[in-house]
This record gives sequence, structure tokens and C-alpha cells, in this order.
Amino acid sequence: MAGDVGGARSGDDGRVPLDAEELAALDALRARLPAHHRLRSAISAVLITLAALIAPLSVVAVWVADDMADTGRYVQTVAPLASKPDVQAAVTANVTDAIMQRIDIDTLLSEVAPDKRPGVKAALGALGGPITEGVRSLVRQTVASFVASDAFRTLWVQLNRQAHTAFIGVLTGDTGSAVRVRGDAVELNLAPVVEQVKKRLVDGGLTVASHIPQVRVEYTLLESADVQRARTGFRILQLAGNWLPWITLLLAGGGVLLAARRRRAVVTAALAVAAGIAALGVALSVFRIVYLDHLPTNIDQQAAGTVYDQMVRFLREAVLMLVVLGVVVALGAWVSGGGRWAVRVRAAWESGIAAVRQAAGVRAVPVGSWVHRYRHLLHWLVVLAAAAVLVLWSYPTGMVVFWIALAALGALAVVEFLDDRRRPGGPTGSAA
Repeated sequence: MAGDVGGARSGDDGRVPLDAEELAALDALRARLPAHHRLRSAISAVLITLAALIAPLSVVAVWVADDMADTGRYVQTVAPLASKPDVQAAVTANVTDAIMQRIDIDTLLSEVAPDKRPGVKAALGALGGPITEGVRSLVRQTVASFVASDAFRTLWVQLNRQAHTAFIGVLTGDTGSAVRVRGDAVELNLAPVVEQVKKRLVDGGLTVASHIPQVRVEYTLLESADVQRARTGFRILQLAGNWLPWITLLLAGGGVLLAARRRRAVVTAALAVAAGIAALGVALSVFRIVYLDHLPTNIDQQAAGTVYDQMVRFLREAVLMLVVLGVVVALGAWVSGGGRWAVRVRAAWESGIAAVRQAAGVRAVPVGSWVHRYRHLLHWLVVLAAAAVLVLWSYPTGMVVFWIALAALGALAVVEFLDDRRRPGGPTGSAA
């Protein structure tokens, strides 16, 4: 029989058994701990879920605040549209129709000197078909030539800058806006395009074009009733763009801190947020189809699709960037964990770098012992430097995130290579 230890008998394994009171206290503690962990895990799951649900709205809010509400950023977005063939064709057709609807051929010819009328009719008739068709063909060719020029691209930027300032004025209630609301439509005047076409017609020898009256081409931005409904939502998103992303980060961070297994929570939060934002990317594609299907029949769907794609270009780039970032963070957290496959990946990483050292004939480096002593600090410095570059980068893309992650991986490989503990013949990182 085992002897007594401190007045109590020890068991066969050498441990001192607990008395009834101690056993009861331990059982009570065990009963409380799982419930406590379950509560923390439940709250953590709720916070991470909320972060994943709010993340897409955060991306949209930032897009509205930084792209749609900023004139310079908006102009940068729409400027390439002037070079898109679908948009050029749509503008050519609209301006040509607007000019021809306001041209009275008989009146124009009556203003031409009698001795010059036969020459003008002959010139117009040479274009093919009746005089009216000749004029239309000439106007269409002139408009198409102007729309394909650098002058149109410059004018396009100017008009969109004015239109955006006016549009924001309407949405924010700025009464000093230059946009005109008439009836149910918010209209933009494209008269400068018509004036440029008239000048080109005159310069091309059709002096009768100088008698074309001033043409006001009305381009409807949106219905005034929609403006009233959109004003509140636009202002909310514009303001939310400043703080909604921080709320998303706080929710995700709170969920990670409350989790019993924080490393696993980081992986879950990163993938959940990435999945929520990826759903936004899918929604943009679905909405494009719905939007084009509900356009009026007189609207060029190809041009409208091109405009839509260009308008949401930076939003799609933000979606791709954040999805890539979420995957990179999840991979980093997973690889640094203690799972079986994570340990195997790290072992392969260390073995590979050790093989490179051996192949290069490097036995030791002067700073090897110093790097080994501060290797954990150096790892964190690399991660923080990569995060700082990402935060300070203006409008990063998915490829920017990829290259930053690749550069960080290279820096970590350099630290591993210089770590003197891992020289050939020395103890491995796993053994240490």
C-alpha cells in the first residue's frame, strides 16, 4: 500500500487524491468553464458574422465617398469612355439626330444667295440620295470625325466635370448648382458638341451650316423624383464612408479577441469578410444584367453596358483587392498555427531554405547570431512594414496586394536564410 503524503493516501500513480470537498469544487469549476467558453464563442461568431455582412456595405460607402462624391476621381473614372467605340457610336447617333431634328433644309437653302443654290444642291446631292439624306450623311460623318478626335476627349472631360459638380449639387441640396431640373428630368446640355460640329461643317466647305440655329441637346441624367429619393441615401453613404470600414474592423477584431482559439478566429474572420465582399462582386454582375434588361428600347445597350462597367471599375478593383487581402491574411494565420499541415508547410519552407544555404556553401554569416536572437521581432517588423505599405498605398489593387505579400514573403525568406541556427549541420528550427 502506498504511503500517506500530507495526511492523505497517494494513488498508484503517485498523485494525491482529492477529498470530497475539493472534488466538488473542481466539478463546479469544470461545469462553469465550458459554459463560459460557449458564451464567448457565440459572441465571437456573432461579431464576425456582422463584420462579414457589413463589409460589402463598407466597400460601397467608401466607393461613394471617394469616387462618386469626388469630382477629380469621378472624372478619372469616366474619362476613358470618350475613347470607347460603343460610346462614340452612341454620341454620334444622338448628336446627329438632334441636329437633323432642328434643321429645315428649305429654310437653310432660302438663306443662300440665289446664284449659289445650284452649287449647294449639287454638293449635297453628290452625297447620295435626296438632299436631306445628303445633309444627314455629311453631319454624321462630321460628328463621327469629331467624336474620334482629341478635341472631343478634352470636351468630354470638361462636360463631365461640370456635370458631376452639378449632380453632386442636386444630391446634396446645393442650390448654386448649374444643373437644370425641368419637369421630371435633370438635364445636361451638350450644346458645345453641336457647336464644334457646326464649325467643322463650315470649315469643310459647307458654309450653309453657319445658318443652323443654336441647338440645345438635352441629356437626361435622371428623373427628379429619383433625385429626391437618392439624396438621403447618397448623404448617408457619403458620411458612412468615413467610419463604416472602422466599424467592420472593430467587429472583426472583437470577434477574434473573444474567441477561445484566436488564430482560428483570424482565419475565419478573414475568409468570412472576403466571402461577403466577393458576394458584392457577384451582385455587381447580376445587377448589370438586370439594369440592361430594363433599359428603354431606344437606349444603346452596348454603350450603356460600357458606361456601367467603367463607372463600377474602381468598385470592382476594390472588391478584388479585399478578397485577395482576406485570403492572404487567412493563409498567413493558418501557416503560423500548430496544425499538422501548417507544421508540414513550415518544415518544407525551412528545409528548402536550408538546402539553398547548403547549395550556396554558406556556413555562417556575421549577423547570423543576431538575426537568430531577434528573429521573432524581425518577423513582426516585416509584417508591419507590409501592412504600412498597403495602408499608405493610394487605391491599391489585387495585384498590389499580391506583390506586397510576395515581397513580405521574400523578406521572411531572407531572415530565415540569415538565421544562424539553421545553418547546415546545426540544429533545425523544429528541433530548437
